[in-house]
Amino acid sequence: MTSARNVSDLVRASAQRGPGHVALVDVASGKSLTWETIDGAVDSFARHLADSGLESGDRVAVRLPTGPEFVVSVFGVLRAGGVVVPASPGTPPRELQRILADSGARFLVGDGEGSDAQVIGLPDVTATAEPFEAVGGGEDVAVLGYTSGTSGVPRGAMLSHRALLANVSQCASLRPAPVTAGDRVLLALPLFHVYGLGPGLLQVAGAGATAVLLERFEPDAALEVIEQHRVTTMVGVPPMYRALLAHPVEVLREKLSTVRLFTSGAAPLPPGVIAQMRDAVGIPVFEGYGLTETGPVLTSTLVGGVPKAGSVGQALPGVEIRLVDTDGSVLDIDEDEPGTGLVSAKGDNLFSGYWPDGAHGPDASGWFRTGDVGFIDSDGDLHLVDRAGDLIIVNGFNVYPHEVEQVLCEMPEVLEAAAVGVPDERTGESVKVVLVLREGAELSKDDVVAHCAARLAKFKVPATVDFVTALPHSPTGKLARAILRKPLGA
Repeated sequence: MTSARNVSDLVRASAQRGPGHVALVDVASGKSLTWETIDGAVDSFARHLADSGLESGDRVAVRLPTGPEFVVSVFGVLRAGGVVVPASPGTPPRELQRILADSGARFLVGDGEGSDAQVIGLPDVTATAEPFEAVGGGEDVAVLGYTSGTSGVPRGAMLSHRALLANVSQCASLRPAPVTAGDRVLLALPLFHVYGLGPGLLQVAGAGATAVLLERFEPDAALEVIEQHRVTTMVGVPPMYRALLAHPVEVLREKLSTVRLFTSGAAPLPPGVIAQMRDAVGIPVFEGYGLTETGPVLTSTLVGGVPKAGSVGQALPGVEIRLVDTDGSVLDIDEDEPGTGLVSAKGDNLFSGYWPDGAHGPDASGWFRTGDVGFIDSDGDLHLVDRAGDLIIVNGFNVYPHEVEQVLCEMPEVLEAAAVGVPDERTGESVKVVLVLREGAELSKDDVVAHCAARLAKFKVPATVDFVTALPHSPTGKLARAILRKPLGA
């Protein structure tokens, strides 16, 4: 893996090490494909792209669900020297057109609705061709990942081959290794998201493991798939684990008996889930943290070897983490009273700035401020408090949504809670909370306010309380706070 220069070299190396080893199990079609087959299909698709006029550095949007066609498309584009622009199949045409226009994508693989790009037919995942020598690598951009960040306007983060390969190596150097050649990894994440792509697909390709591909996560079906295909590792997000825990313990123990490792990322894992999974099946959930701009993984509780409720662990080998003030000055770590600061990161896995000119990337010393707020405890473990952009400022006082949400979730009637800031003429902003109650539970606005008033400073107590049947989440389980800021029904 260390000799890989182009991300598609991961596939070639796995095909050479274990040509007959199963690379992908596609649950939808029931097909199993070996690394040798995938490598041949990647060669074939790369040749097709080159024959279609793809030149080195051309952007290619890949708008496909999780499946073998997505895998071959991505590695084929990279081997041909193109830049992958992942797009959700569910992206509305107007939003797709905006991403295509911003990236200047010449080609699109998948559903071309709302697209001006040249649509390329889906790859034949069993095709073979003469070996196609990978074009480019290293500092060349491999993936242009669009992320809303804190600005709310999607921007393309330029991830080089170097950055993505560095993160594969950084994750693989953890012990226990998140993925080994003998693992069968459940990938029920959207692969067009950098979390599914990096810790999911690229990690599998780097190890020469087997990916069990599930287009969408439905807990009953997922449990059957895990048992049937003897899945050993699950790369998940918090809503997946919450959905699994709705099943009886004896069912979980039977269906998950082959699993050795559960990992979670993309959104904060509720502290209770770690203990509940450990109680149910004897294995905890290890949590990681990262973002599109960092290729993506920065920290993991696998580093210390013990999951800790509320913590995202320590920096991966080869990654540095520090806390800084808004002016960029480094915060001193006081073990007795850890200070809160902006999380800043350094490592070979960092992006090359935002498209097209590399703006707002790592500074001259290689450090990048993530926009997340956190503190480091006496064990050296990072705890995230909130996104800097999600901070609520009431009368000049900072309110971290996470703190309010934790207090709300102490109420036995509350299943899920979210806190956001909304404009307030008197105080600048006020706290609005949106709650999902447990089945059959009842709660009034006054109950909620009274509970918070007894536990929080006055400026943190919610001024608005809404009740809904479900909170809006992104495909990877991240809370869509922008939607919650709107009045109910707007």
